[in-house]
Amino acid sequence: MPLPEQLASVAREYAAGTRQAAEPRDAATVVLQRPGPDGAPEVYLLRRHVTMDFAGGMCVFPGGGVDPRDYDHEVAWAGPTPAEWAARLGTTEDVARALVCAAVRETFEESGVLLAGTSADDVVADTTGDDWEADRVALESRELSLTDFLTRRGLVLRTDLLGIWSGWLTPVFEPKRYRTWFFVAQLPEGQVTRDVSTESSEVVWLPAAEAADQADRGELAMLPPTYLTCLEIGTLGAVDGVDGVLAASAERSVTMFMPEVEPLGDGFTLSMPDELRPLVAARRA
Repeated sequence: MPLPEQLASVAREYAAGTRQAAEPRDAATVVLQRPGPDGAPEVYLLRRHVTMDFAGGMCVFPGGGVDPRDYDHEVAWAGPTPAEWAARLGTTEDVARALVCAAVRETFEESGVLLAGTSADDVVADTTGDDWEADRVALESRELSLTDFLTRRGLVLRTDLLGIWSGWLTPVFEPKRYRTWFFVAQLPEGQVTRDVSTESSEVVWLPAAEAADQADRGELAMLPPTYLTCLEIGTLGAVDGVDGVLAASAERSVTMFMPEVEPLGDGFTLSMPDELRPLVAARRA
């Protein structure tokens, strides 16, 4: 993906020391999947409003920044412990707890899907009622914390329904930066996604491979991490399905990657993790 000259120019200013990098904010995003007709994973994408000051007009996965209340130690919890998550996310236990809570909270806020149940062995089957929508709106507006929401409904966070996929740090020259952990999850049986996000203009389920294809054709606008994630999951899922993606996530841990400017023909592009270069090269062959 060629880097616009305006961004390349800003990047050169940072490299020359004439600009100061913004402090990144911790964030979580969730690649919500379901099996398509052929068994390959479909992913849930939101197109952000073009007026948004970060990734305006881009197709993204549900997610957002960590809220201070996501650090609450009293949150009802089932599945891998914060210590286990910390080892895989490369963070402290407090940050790991907050990231997992943010992943679940943001997924509910932006898709209506809730990764929680009355015990460690079940998951909520339907969140489409008016009472659920009222709670979702209260969470989104920060009138209600995730801990209070779960406690009031007698639910526990099903952290075992999440897997970890990757970690991306916004390039140093961007004015607004995030340190984002990418999680994966399967749409729970009985639940449905809904177009509820106030930050998106439309939502869609697409086969992960088709989403990457549409981005290549210029039909979808995506930031590089979203595109590369769709490409990787689409390639793996074509053979192993959603179960294969989740199984692969169980073997992963996060090393945060920050794209840097590198030459591309007569211009510039952003670097990518070395393990993803063969996938991209195969598409360009």
